[in-house]
Amino acid sequence: MKLSVIGSGYVGLVAGTCFADSGNDVICVDSDKAKIDALLAGRIPIFEPGLEELVKRNVKEKRLSFTTDLKKAVGESDVVFIAVGTPPNETGEADLQHVLSASRDIAKAMTRYTVVVDKSTVPVGTADKVREEIRKHTSHEFDVVSNPEFLKEGAAIDDFMKPDRVVIGCETERAKKLMGELYAPFVRTEHPILFMDTRSAELTKYASNSMLAVRISFMNDIAQLCERVGADVDLVRKGMGADKRIGYPFLFPGVGYGGSCFPKDVKALVATARDHGIEFDLLRAVERTNERQKKLLVSKAVKHFGPDLSGRSFAVWGLAFKPKTDDMREAPSVEVIEGLLGKGAKVKAFDPVATVTARRVLNDRVTFVERPYEALEGVDALFVVTEWNEFRHPDFERMKTLMKAPVVFDGRNVYSPAKMKELGFSYFGIGRK
Repeated sequence: MKLSVIGSGYVGLVAGTCFADSGNDVICVDSDKAKIDALLAGRIPIFEPGLEELVKRNVKEKRLSFTTDLKKAVGESDVVFIAVGTPPNETGEADLQHVLSASRDIAKAMTRYTVVVDKSTVPVGTADKVREEIRKHTSHEFDVVSNPEFLKEGAAIDDFMKPDRVVIGCETERAKKLMGELYAPFVRTEHPILFMDTRSAELTKYASNSMLAVRISFMNDIAQLCERVGADVDLVRKGMGADKRIGYPFLFPGVGYGGSCFPKDVKALVATARDHGIEFDLLRAVERTNERQKKLLVSKAVKHFGPDLSGRSFAVWGLAFKPKTDDMREAPSVEVIEGLLGKGAKVKAFDPVATVTARRVLNDRVTFVERPYEALEGVDALFVVTEWNEFRHPDFERMKTLMKAPVVFDGRNVYSPAKMKELGFSYFGIGRK
């Protein structure tokens, strides 16, 4: 099948590459010439395990190509995916200007019947708006499909190749048949393709991410209560997760969620509900909990060291919002570092892959180092903010010799409180005794 993907960011590049790897001819389109030039030169603009190898293999096999020429790409395609950004505006609603602009351009470039697929995360009713926009600018037959993505950064290739489910919102049998054929190679292990109407598909994406955000914020509130009553949140989590109706995923407390999906999607769902006369109080509380949680480690530091952190130096391990990505969008590390800087402290930071991205966010106010132990030299405390595997079993004795004082604020509960105490550290986790 001949496909084009409009937008070569995270979702578009992963989707286009995976479709190419299943034998389709895919053209990835982007208006950013520098990005396309980099991709043509074999440079991948995002960090995602396995993506670079997959891109190079499919480019070599001539199934995957990159261009800024949208008209030519669409004219050669049976299916066109829209994978452009939908950032939140000031009220939290998704900004659809890029989606609708892409829809106009696609309409003007069509040469035959085309299925246009919303792959971007979009609010309920967007497929109708896209359909109306395309109809204004073409006489060719077309269908509009909603196909939300459910990719986890750091595991996106596996998620696409072996999905839990594929959600497809469409209104005609013609589009349903074409999309079913396209996704058939990815669901051979009995994981379902769920066909539904476009509005239900659009809402499924927001509802799924918001539910995961609810679980995270709920556990963060439970962790706060554990600290007050002298319980251990890790034991509470295990007791809860053993209930099959609840399960273990996303019951880990920490310094809050971040990234490109949860913060934006929760805001968008709250805004959608508000537009329809519903105050989504539960999700508004989730947002408040998450914002509070991002400030928690600095609050613990102030309680330990006092309100004035001037003259103190701190190490931060982990900058990306989660492991296996360089994504800094809504990363809790930014809130932690800004809080420390705001109280007069100096910060040295390390992340295995996100340093380049972090420099653009934090500029030269932070000292970025190339090795984790380098960040520890002469600091008053270490803040663990992202739970990269290489942080799980460090050389604790070496840490103590490098640090001014053996103090650790563990924002991901990576270490055992009992072991840290035994090793002579002052240890502060989330909801731990």
